[in-house]
Amino acid sequence: MNKLITIIGPSGIGKTALVRALAKTSRFETAFEQHAERPFQALAKQDARFTLANQMDYLLLRAEQEKQLRDSSKTGLMDGGLDLDFHGFTRLFLSRNLLSQNEFDLCRRFYHLTRELLPPPELIVHLKADEETVTGRLSRRKRINIANAEDTALFNSFLDEWLAGLSPGQILELDVTNETLEYNRSTEAILYRVSQLK
Repeated sequence: MNKLITIIGPSGIGKTALVRALAKTSRFETAFEQHAERPFQALAKQDARFTLANQMDYLLLRAEQEKQLRDSSKTGLMDGGLDLDFHGFTRLFLSRNLLSQNEFDLCRRFYHLTRELLPPPELIVHLKADEETVTGRLSRRKRINIANAEDTALFNSFLDEWLAGLSPGQILELDVTNETLEYNRSTEAILYRVSQLK
């Protein structure tokens, strides 16, 4: 079973761009969020009744992707991932009343069972940036986003709460406020950290 790295952070921080930059090194097998391809994303943006279907679809997708990446011949690399989708987005949507408590509990049961069956990532790269940077990047995106710039602080608090329960050695925190879209500095830091994984 191969190693897995996930890139996490709020919407607009540059997770996908960083995964693409790392993919150019040819050292990784990658998996992406697939916003346009998901069957419930646009529906959930328009109608909260589709939020549960959208979240369950994402949790399933991310679990499927993890399994495929673990079976690959290269180290797996994901933008976001199963843990981010649950601890970040599912909790955010509960707090915004887009999910009921029962619907959240259904997502939670699926997440915890899946995490028992699939090992957690060996490395979680946590991207941080100032609010102005995130807001600017999010405004330039051409994607269907259910989370928005106003959600960033709350979303980050959910991530901090989750990450506080993990081993510090499992987390690499990077400030990408002043990074270019080539992510040269972050790529170098991640490649070095990956070389240290046992």
